[in-house]
Amino acid sequence: MEEKLVRPRNDGVLDGNGDDDDLPMLSSHALAALREFIEEQNQLNVDERREETGAEETGGKVTLVSEDWRLSQFWYDPLTAETVAKEVIALLGNNSNPSSRVACIACPTLYAYIKKIKPNVSVQLLEYDKRFGQYGSDYTFYDYNEPEELPSELKQAFQVVVADPPYLSKECLEKVTETISFLATPGKSHLLLLTGEVQKDRAAELLGLHPCGFRPQHSSKLGNEFRLFTNYDPGMRLGGWELEK
Repeated sequence: MEEKLVRPRNDGVLDGNGDDDDLPMLSSHALAALREFIEEQNQLNVDERREETGAEETGGKVTLVSEDWRLSQFWYDPLTAETVAKEVIALLGNNSNPSSRVACIACPTLYAYIKKIKPNVSVQLLEYDKRFGQYGSDYTFYDYNEPEELPSELKQAFQVVVADPPYLSKECLEKVTETISFLATPGKSHLLLLTGEVQKDRAAELLGLHPCGFRPQHSSKLGNEFRLFTNYDPGMRLGGWELEK
């Protein structure tokens, strides 16, 4: 079979109808080899991005490492993760401090979505699972049983703190509350808590939080009803504060 000669266009895209006689011409076999090489390089670039972030994007969806139920890990569904991530970014936009930072306590899905939507945002993930050490300096090992065993440079350093305690117990929320107090800038931080409906009264008592109308959901459908609580009135966002009946 006759080999068709193909010219590369000036923009690097292969074209069979090139007019520039100064450009080299490739045989169909060479073209096939070049395409294979380009595909391999593209795949390498994708793999490198996955290694850097620990997350994979699939049609706009972020896929994390697999959940480890032994660590009480249940990732948010895309709508929840994106909604909360956009809320965090909106809060940063309303903050006059250009160096504002975000702390994500035990919510790696949120970290991944914030970085996907706005990569230059300064976000610190505090998480027990050391698989997330692949986030580099954005990762801090965190054990809620030692709520203030954290680097001193994190103390009162965050203008937005989001927490999702791994367990629905009174003890766990009390200890996570200590961590929030350690991280938050006194009197200036926006606090968001994602936890079970059963923690509603404790969230109000310990942190002065109110429930929002928005209902968080998880990719693994859980039996417990989850809620989002904040220490600020979100207005029309997040379904607003839910009024007491």
